[in-house]
Amino acid sequence: MRTPVGCAALAALLWMAAGCGGNSTAGNAVAAGGTAASAGAPAEMKLAAVSAYDAGPRAAEAPADEMGAQRGSQLFKDKGCSACHTFGKKLTGPDLAGVTHRRTAAWIENQILHPEVMVKTDPISHQLFSTFMLQMPNQGLTPEQARDVIAFFRHQDHEAGEAHGKEAGK
Repeated sequence: MRTPVGCAALAALLWMAAGCGGNSTAGNAVAAGGTAASAGAPAEMKLAAVSAYDAGPRAAEAPADEMGAQRGSQLFKDKGCSACHTFGKKLTGPDLAGVTHRRTAAWIENQILHPEVMVKTDPISHQLFSTFMLQMPNQGLTPEQARDVIAFFRHQDHEAGEAHGKEAGK
């Protein structure tokens, strides 16, 4: 017997699986052992003990790129990323507030470009999948577009930091 709650939950899961932007086969080539457009995609499909991409300076430490942030903001909207992500609260995917302080640009870029590979090879991505039980879809972005999205994340974190500083100064 079907319940309204069960049907709504099933509909929501189907919507999330199908609706997060466009489909791409770019990441499938990497998962199948092909080559990727960006250097650094994991070649071996084995879960590492430590992330190969999250050592070094945090993404927030890079200089601001306002034009990139504008392009990244538009990509975030166009690809439907806000269906799962937001800044300041958790939706079906991780809260992105402070992500550039927690992760390196290399980690974020690889997560955007190769989420299907990262979940199988990167311990951080694997843990996020275990927590949220939802695979981030491959949006088929280019490395340049991924860097624009990271510039948008950096801009959001910078704006949040300024707002927090103004609140603390009251």
